[in-house]
Amino acid sequence: MANHSSAYPIIGASFNQDNSGFAISTKDCFKIIDSNTGRLCYERAVGTFIIVEMLYSSSLLAIVGAGEQPSLSPRRLCLFNTTTGAPLREMTFLTSILSVRLNRKRLVVVLLEKTYIYDTNSLSMLDTIDTVSNSKGLCAFSPSLDGCFLALPASTTKGAVLVYNVMELQLHCESYSFRRGSYPSTIFSLSFSPSLQLPDILAATSSSGSVHIFSLGFETNQRSKKSGSFLGSILPDSVNDALDPAHHHVLHNAVSAGVRSYAVVRKVDKVVDSSSSEIALCRAVISLIAYNGYFQEYTFTLNSQNESTWSLEREFNLLGVSSGNAETS
Repeated sequence: MANHSSAYPIIGASFNQDNSGFAISTKDCFKIIDSNTGRLCYERAVGTFIIVEMLYSSSLLAIVGAGEQPSLSPRRLCLFNTTTGAPLREMTFLTSILSVRLNRKRLVVVLLEKTYIYDTNSLSMLDTIDTVSNSKGLCAFSPSLDGCFLALPASTTKGAVLVYNVMELQLHCESYSFRRGSYPSTIFSLSFSPSLQLPDILAATSSSGSVHIFSLGFETNQRSKKSGSFLGSILPDSVNDALDPAHHHVLHNAVSAGVRSYAVVRKVDKVVDSSSSEIALCRAVISLIAYNGYFQEYTFTLNSQNESTWSLEREFNLLGVSSGNAETS
């Protein structure tokens, strides 16, 4: 969620693992907000933080400072207790921390060219992944313990990612290519849909102001699969088929071009055709935080004919979030 030199009021943003809440940070403080109601749940004004990651709705946060003062070094990860207002553990790295992801079993720390996997409880290091230069700390993390996958950039010039099984500590597939568009654009965020087994959707936001949905399995339900594996489901026939635009759906101009944004797939529902037992409709709730200060929520619908629609359900100004009933410090 880091954005070191933001020209906008929001410096960083992240959702928790079940997308029931999210954190935003500004130059003065960080806040935790309820995704369903927009209510401010917690606020702490102790300086500038580039990363604030929640562990579900617990009192544990993983926070990284922006470096304006020595105690807020961007190389230092602090596990922080919101109830006591005190740090629990601290970890220091040789270079700046660009992203942090966690669940109840794993802690993922993304640096420029390395990604570290830790046991969340003991903080013992389990694995190290060497990556291409990843200056934006781009990653997607599916936190379910049964389908816990991490996606990281596999190329600095092409839209390719590697998929890593965080629980089994092994590479799940070498590279999967996403063709976002025909003109250059910077990807700001990647996010898997929630899943108890394998994610169905990968959402991305880009500097064009668009939200991109890559369908990882819905279309393949309409044909026979050559493999039951995750790689087989997203590359059902050939590399050319995986790059087919049919797997890619775009909401244009969700935010102004150039404005950093972060999107998550909060929920996915599927409607099954009773006569054929095939999926007839896939409906997803997409939440978007724009760093100029706005929250948006869309319903994305995809039918069996691969026709997609987007509907804006709600929008509000994050900078005007009410402090009523908030816990502050």
